[in-house]
Amino acid sequence: MYIKSTVFATVLSLGMVGGVPALAQGGGDNDVGEQSFKAYCANCHGESATGDGPLSKLLTVDVADITQLTANNDGVFPMLDVIHVIDGRSGLRGHEGPMPVYGEYFSSDDYGPYGSETVVRGRMLSIALYLESIQK
Repeated sequence: MYIKSTVFATVLSLGMVGGVPALAQGGGDNDVGEQSFKAYCANCHGESATGDGPLSKLLTVDVADITQLTANNDGVFPMLDVIHVIDGRSGLRGHEGPMPVYGEYFSSDDYGPYGSETVVRGRMLSIALYLESIQK
């Protein structure tokens, strides 16, 4: 029974996450990644993601221009690093610490013990895919 439950949970999780990239690249008002970026990231990174958000003037560290991630990484978007920085729970913290730990912020008990983490990862992936799409 345990094996069947684990397989079911894994398949369910992959199915839920599998739909996120399509949503994240939907464009316009339906773009989950863009809307999440504007809601959670733009206050510091700015609407254009260049580090000029309204709160950036109040911080004691420079806010990254995250449209340059690919250019600063030999032409390859560092997807896993971006997800880890957004998450913050893995020990890879953005800006040596001042960036919020969105992995904890996005989590909720509303989806049960397995669904919550799937939703968290889907939201972070949506933001990362959006950031990949706006690289200069």
